[in-house]
Amino acid sequence: MSVVFITGGRQKKSETFKSSAEWERFGSGVIVALDPTTLECRQVVDYVTPPEARPDENPSVVFKAGSSRGGRLYVCTQTEVLIYNESDFSLATHISLPFFNDLHHVVPTDRNTMLVAVTGLDMVVEITEDGEVVREWGVLGQDPWERFDRAVDYRKVPTTKPHASHPNYVFEHGDDVWVSRFEQRDTACLTDSSKSIHIGQERPHDGVVFGDRVYFTTVDGHVAILNLVTLELESLHDLNEIAALDAPLGWTRGLKIIDENRVIIGASTLRVTSIRNNIRWVKKKFGQMEEDRVVPTNVALYNLSERRVEWVKVLDDPIVDVVFSVL
Repeated sequence: MSVVFITGGRQKKSETFKSSAEWERFGSGVIVALDPTTLECRQVVDYVTPPEARPDENPSVVFKAGSSRGGRLYVCTQTEVLIYNESDFSLATHISLPFFNDLHHVVPTDRNTMLVAVTGLDMVVEITEDGEVVREWGVLGQDPWERFDRAVDYRKVPTTKPHASHPNYVFEHGDDVWVSRFEQRDTACLTDSSKSIHIGQERPHDGVVFGDRVYFTTVDGHVAILNLVTLELESLHDLNEIAALDAPLGWTRGLKIIDENRVIIGASTLRVTSIRNNIRWVKKKFGQMEEDRVVPTNVALYNLSERRVEWVKVLDDPIVDVVFSVL
């Protein structure tokens, strides 16, 4: 197995920063390269958004979900799309448009364009590498500009939450464009409104295509496999049970398919304050959590058919506090 790339971020130092708000929490976007054979890990990118493309006060910088294709890494911060050359991690392309707010995923197409989940505006856009907008969709079927104002520079807006849908991952299958919708707990086809697949369980991330199937994570530690032909949920795998944990695996997000049964999954450690206040599924399954029961941020290779963990890499060297994608 060749090297895999992990996109995410590093939290601001706790002694100088106290906010728990996600849109203020992270100090830099980080990409690390992991050798799955030796489990050696090295940082290849440490990035900070320039002032003109971020909020003026307490900005947060983190790499959300990306893609790897043709020797290039496609990644996004909340307000930018960046393309790096994998050979030397030089920055090849930088795009920041005024309506970019809380971007969550970017993926290239065979049309020499990119699909971008603009989560803050509940929309998906198709753009060129020159920043030209080719198509745009409101992910709930609405005109994306019914709720928002084209004249506003949303890069300067810290957050537009609460989101009506919170789209977070875009993928293609055949001629169709699909998006995972966090709040609706499903994946919906943007090019054919008659197609959608309910995931259920907890809220989904990812959407990695493997033949006629697509693999999702859910935030509570499941892998859901959906069939894009029958439009049905085929199987659901509980990673907490496979790993035999007595604490929640973490905020599960980031998925790379090795083969039909083996997947590398990212899990970001849960803050106890967040568990107590916001994440009901943790308290329902595991009860009240304490600091010594929190699982550290990690990536792991799961064998779904054999129901076992083949390896785990804790991301403390280099430090990655949150994982968004495994590429």
